[in-house]
Amino acid sequence: MRVLFTVPPLAGHVNPTVAVGAELAARGHEIAWTGPASVLAGLLPARARILPAGEGAGSSYTALHERWRDLRGVAALRFLWEEALVPLARAMVPGVTRAVRTFEPDVLVADQQALAGPLVARRLGVPWATSASTSAELTRPFADFPKVGEWVAEQIGGLLAEFEDAGEADGGSWDPRFSDRLVLVFSTPELVGGGEEFPPHYAFVGPALGARPAAPDFPWQRLDPARRRVLVSLGTLNQEAGGRFYRAVLGAAERLADRAQLVLAAPASLIGDPPGHLLLRERVPQLDLLPHLDAVLCHGGHNTVCEALAHGLPLVIAPIRDDQPIVARQVVEAGAGIRVRFGRTRAEELRDALTAVLDDPGPRRAARRIQASFAAAGGAAAAADRLEKLI
Repeated sequence: MRVLFTVPPLAGHVNPTVAVGAELAARGHEIAWTGPASVLAGLLPARARILPAGEGAGSSYTALHERWRDLRGVAALRFLWEEALVPLARAMVPGVTRAVRTFEPDVLVADQQALAGPLVARRLGVPWATSASTSAELTRPFADFPKVGEWVAEQIGGLLAEFEDAGEADGGSWDPRFSDRLVLVFSTPELVGGGEEFPPHYAFVGPALGARPAAPDFPWQRLDPARRRVLVSLGTLNQEAGGRFYRAVLGAAERLADRAQLVLAAPASLIGDPPGHLLLRERVPQLDLLPHLDAVLCHGGHNTVCEALAHGLPLVIAPIRDDQPIVARQVVEAGAGIRVRFGRTRAEELRDALTAVLDDPGPRRAARRIQASFAAAGGAAAAADRLEKLI
């Protein structure tokens, strides 16, 4: 079987496909990725086959981020669709078309933010599956904001109108975010919650954790065995927006100095002179580090949250934008963590939240319940099983 992954130039969306791709390759299948090659080269294994698509759009994501990082709420959503997702789809369609014709995949797996994949797959008659790298869009996020939901539908409809032969393939409208044959959800109902029933082609496989690009050096000897250890991370895209938040983190670190060590993943230029017991690194080998931790404080990125819960770690979440408030709500409703305010949190609030998840057994029990559900879901192996059945 030949499987082509269509992905945007974002680590959190690429990472699950790396694990699934490795599992498929181990079973003898041929694997390739298509997307902005200059970015994907730094996110995929060294020998990964990359078929370029949307190269200009990929390089412009850095510039877009400069404008996006300070937006919140509906403004951030509008920017995401108008300035990122729709232009990326337009830019990637020619390259994805070439990739499909060159690689001749039996199945195309499209990330929900790589809309060019389904557009091309339907046009060329290739079976396609959805890679749902976040579960936020599965939970009816606009149920309380119908006008916002209608606006998103208009953006999708406008994009489909540019590709009428694909949009009219079955005589009706369709949504490129959701395959009607297979949706791979890298989570489980125990975390997604809500009591909603999903069709059988929605496969909740849990996180797909696989190899990452070479991890940075890390001073493992500086981890203090006498203190509880907490990772603090805002992910790869939000660090520059964290100035005020980092000040609160430093204050919380001072107040917890006698009992907890914070490992802060952040640029040194935004931190200044940290206290000696705080371990500051611009990048950390997150998957290698998690087994050595007691809790995680993060922004609510789906990858970071699921990786923490896969290790049974409770969370403190300070969501910023996009799907992060939804992911934070999932964690809180599951009992596995506490939500704090990103823009207005104080050192005392962070101290109290971290103390709660470290000392109260409830969040840890809930995190371990979700951990068990992740293990039972099967991860990359379960995703590969479902993809094999599409042929």
